[in-house]
Amino acid sequence: MRGLAGKVAIVTGGATSLGAAIVRAFHSAGTRCVVADIAVAPGEALAAELAPAVRFRRTDVTDDEEIRGCCAAAADWFGGIDYVVNCAVSFADEGLASPRALWHAGLDVGLVGAAIMVREAAPWMKRRGGGAVVNFSSIAGKFGQAGRAIYPVTKAALRQLTRSEAMELAPFKIRVNSLSPGWIWSRPIAELAHGDRAKADRVGGEYHPLGRIGDAEEVARAVLFLCSDEASFTTGADFPIDGGYAITGADQGTPKMGRLAE
Repeated sequence: MRGLAGKVAIVTGGATSLGAAIVRAFHSAGTRCVVADIAVAPGEALAAELAPAVRFRRTDVTDDEEIRGCCAAAADWFGGIDYVVNCAVSFADEGLASPRALWHAGLDVGLVGAAIMVREAAPWMKRRGGGAVVNFSSIAGKFGQAGRAIYPVTKAALRQLTRSEAMELAPFKIRVNSLSPGWIWSRPIAELAHGDRAKADRVGGEYHPLGRIGDAEEVARAVLFLCSDEASFTTGADFPIDGGYAITGADQGTPKMGRLAE
């Protein structure tokens, strides 16, 4: 994809799982990356593997000073910032029983941290003449889910944040879009399936018309597309990477509907 080589990206939550796949994809495209994460050991290992084009910066996205320091480090190491990918997230969620402290913690990581990262990176991106932001939403933010509240609310709010950021930053040629993945073979799904990918595909395939769950690399390619010149006229949009999950209704047109005519 055009326009990625020689650019600089910050990927929050980039040390492991889906975030690491995004960093690897950027690296393959010639984009230099700063891995911004609190997971020090895997972050340093990833940076060592992909050095010198990838650097690790321990960054707690609930701390404004650490975010500011991450942006300054990116500019110092690589000369500026062109892309921000907000992938950091908290999965802690007790549904409607969630205490106030858990709400604050989840929103602070997944929503406020994303907003502050863009706020701090934007001046650097303006100096480069533009750039792109990708915020990670989810199918979870589009449908009701029993037993979960914080995570889906955060993901729904990120889509609105994306629209607001896109409007405010458009005059500076900074495009802002979100991604809404479906079930992706990543750490949370792998843990639930006890490492059994076939089981994950079998169960997840019932909810995804393409009959399987997605791969992290497929999501990473979508991130690169939204950052590249190929998406130069796209901003404020939500991009589904969900195997068709969002197009289905509760009955999905299955033979169960036919029973009404019996």
